[in-house]
Parts: sequence; C-alpha cells; structure tokens
Amino acid sequence: MSKLKTLLLHPDPEVRAQLRRMLADVPFLQVLGEAVSAFEGLELLEHVGYGAFFVGLDLDEGVSGMELAQMLRGRKDRPALVLLSEDESKAYAAFELGALDYIIWPPSEERLEMTLEKLRDFKARYREVPEPSDWRDADAGEATSEETLRLALDEDEQESFLAALKQAWDSSHKSSPEIEKLAVTQDGKTILIPYTQIIFVEAFEDYSYVHTSGQKFLTSHRLKNLEDRLEPHRFFRVHRKFLVNLDMVTEIASLPGSNFMLRTAGKTRIELPISRRRIAKLKQILGF
Repeated sequence: MSKLKTLLLHPDPEVRAQLRRMLADVPFLQVLGEAVSAFEGLELLEHVGYGAFFVGLDLDEGVSGMELAQMLRGRKDRPALVLLSEDESKAYAAFELGALDYIIWPPSEERLEMTLEKLRDFKARYREVPEPSDWRDADAGEATSEETLRLALDEDEQESFLAALKQAWDSSHKSSPEIEKLAVTQDGKTILIPYTQIIFVEAFEDYSYVHTSGQKFLTSHRLKNLEDRLEPHRFFRVHRKFLVNLDMVTEIASLPGSNFMLRTAGKTRIELPISRRRIAKLKQILGF
C-alpha cells in the first residue's frame, strides 16, 4: 500500500523526535524528512512531493506556520497541513486558510487519533503525480487540467526560432540520432527519461525542471548545461527560462490581430507567438 509522504516542520528537535515516535507505526504515513523553516519546507516539497505537513506555528527565518499555510493555499495538489500550537488562539484562522487540523501540543492519544482519521480520509482523495509516460499516449479527455505558458518572442527571437524549427524539420527526414536518455533522481530512484519524451526544460534558480507529458522532474542541471547537451537533438532555447523540444510543436492556431501561435504537446504547454508576416515562412518550413 502506498504511503502519504510526510514532512515534520518544526524548529524544536524534541518535538520532531516525539512526532516521529508518534507516527512511526501509522501504516499509511511515511515520515520522509524534517525541516525548521518555511523556505526549507517549500524547497523539499518541490523535490519530494509531500502529501502531509506537520507544522509548528513559530518557524525559523521569519516566516510562520500560518504564513506558510497562506503561501500554500492556492497550490494545486497541496499537502494536508496539520498545525501544532501551544493554545487555541489561531485555530479559527488556521481552518480559514485550509488547514486539515490544528493540534494543541502535545496531544493526547485520543486527539492524535482524530487527526490521523482526517489524514486517512485525505489520503483516500489524494492523487500523487503519475509516473512519466509517452506524450503520444496522453489522454485527450484530461485537457481541462492543462496549464499553458505564454511566452513573448521579439523579432530576433522569432527569426532564430524559425531557423531552428527548419533545421529540426530537415533533420527529421534524415537518420535519427542514437537514442539518448537524461538521468534524474526522484524519491531516491534514478529515472532515465528519453530525450524524445522531454517536452521542455524550465530554469529554476541554479537547477531546472524537466517536463514530460504528465510530470515534471527537478534536476541538478543548469539550463545552460542542458541546452548544450540537448541542442543537437533538436531542442531550442526560446526564452531565457525555457528550452523546447521542437519535435513537440504540435499545433498552429490563429489569434486575434492576424497573428499565429505555435503550441507544444503535454499537459503543461508552451505557446509561442509568430507574427503575420512570418507565417508564410512557417508554412513553408512545415510543408503546407
């Protein structure tokens, strides 16, 4: 049975140790990490994808547990938040922010069992991000969950993009390069992602996210390093933050103002505007 990955977020090591003991025998929870500040918690959330946070109200580095709840409030697939406090003064505000539960620390066995029952119900509804799959098999019926990133291209970038697209289109009619894969680490496992399944790469500080059709993976690679590695395989830097697989350009759409938009595949898509006067060149590149 899969378990709900759980983070203990509290500045007091004794509280964290006690929480570990309390949760050690809970069959549907897996305590997978500790942190003392909201910033650490957010960073770990991006790496691990936690389903539950046990959070103290007073955290290190100036951001409180209540402020963390506010930051996570609008997040898709956010973890269940169990807030730990010495009194009831902020209970109402916590529930208003969407906390799953609010515990006066330390809780009795009966009170902790009530929290665990809520977490059990939450887990039944919680859907973890699926394993990566080939974009060609993506379920068209899930279009409502798509996200779109709209990027502006200036004149020079449009010319460069069209030139790169032509090169990719021409090379697709030649012999394909040998199959290559990118190694990324997820939940302690090394996953090999074929270049052909990568839709785009997104810069994130000194790291980068690799997007496939249904998931994104945080890697330790800088975007520039991945650009150098993937460019021979028909990837193109369309923006300072985005590297796109040109083989994943799947659609041309008309827009108001006589402009056109190229779209990439996947649940999270990139849209690239192409001006009216360049659409003829685009059609020539794509052979229609």
